Amino acid sequence: MADKIDYGTLMHRAMRGLIQDVLSGVAENGLPGQHHFFITFDTMHPDVEIADWLSDRYPEEMTVVIQHWFENLDVGDDGFAVTLNFGNNPEPLFIPYDAIRTFVDPSVEFGLRFESHDEEDDEDEDDLADEAAPAAEAKEKDAEVVSLDKFRK
Repeated sequence: MADKIDYGTLMHRAMRGLIQDVLSGVAENGLPGQHHFFITFDTMHPDVEIADWLSDRYPEEMTVVIQHWFENLDVGDDGFAVTLNFGNNPEPLFIPYDAIRTFVDPSVEFGLRFESHDEEDDEDEDDLADEAAPAAEAKEKDAEVVSLDKFRK
C-alpha cells in the first residue's frame, strides 16, 4: 500500500472522465446551444494520431476547436477520434485523454488544465485545487494561458 493518497492523479482521472462524458453527449446529440471546445494536447504523446504535416507544424502542442464543423466524433475509454477541417482539408485525429493539456468551453467560462506529473510533484495542495477551477478563476501560471476574452464575439 502507498504511503499517501495521490490526490493529483485521482483528480486528473476524474477530470478526464468529465471530458469523456461531455464528448460522449456531443457525439450522441451534437453541441447544445453556444457550447464549443478548445482542446490543447501534446502532439508528441505516443498515442496521438495526427497527420505528419500537422505534427511537423505543431511539434509540441496543438489546440483544436470543436464548434461549427466536425465529423466522426467517436469517444472511447482512452481517448476520442474526430475529423476536423484544416484549410478545407478534412483530417482525422485521435487524441488520448492523457495527452490533453487544457479543455476549455468559453461559452460558459469553464476550463480544465492538466499539469505534468513532474510539475505536480513540485506543487502544493493549493495549486492542485486551482486546476479544477473554472478558467476565468484559475491562476495564470505560464505564458501559454490565453484570456477567453480573445475568443469572444
